[in-house]
Amino acid sequence: MDQSELSQIEKIVYLNRVAKVVKGGRRFSFSALVVVGDGKGSVGYGLGKANEVPEAIRKASEQAKKSMVKIALLDGTLPYQTEGRFGAGQVVLKPASKGTGIIAGGPVRAVMEAVGVTDILTKAIGTNNPHNVLKATIAGLVSLRCADAVGELRGKKLTTPRK
Repeated sequence: MDQSELSQIEKIVYLNRVAKVVKGGRRFSFSALVVVGDGKGSVGYGLGKANEVPEAIRKASEQAKKSMVKIALLDGTLPYQTEGRFGAGQVVLKPASKGTGIIAGGPVRAVMEAVGVTDILTKAIGTNNPHNVLKATIAGLVSLRCADAVGELRGKKLTTPRK
């Protein structure tokens, strides 16, 4: 393992046990939803399925590491308010002042801790399905753009440098 893998934050968002009824009884299988981040603006999620819990978690974290995306952050919070949607899941993400903390529930909290956000206000609307809420949160974060990127797109220069 290299240094980047050691510093990664891995959070298990949801573990599910499903049973398949066969002739001899029930066969159990597990699915794990995992979020992996570096705490500095990168985050990814993965879903792993297996007959044992550790194997499902391992598969999910490997998939999460492959799906890492970079997020535009500003002083431990978001640059501006945004909204993420996926299926019936809708998540409102609002930047907060220093000292507020992470005000979020379940899957949204796991993503924020993994990405390195320290102050944020969130609200999940529509569904509490962890898969859809997680994907809506990631969609909202991916839609964020920093001031430099917007300036470059518009062909303008930033007059006051951002901290």
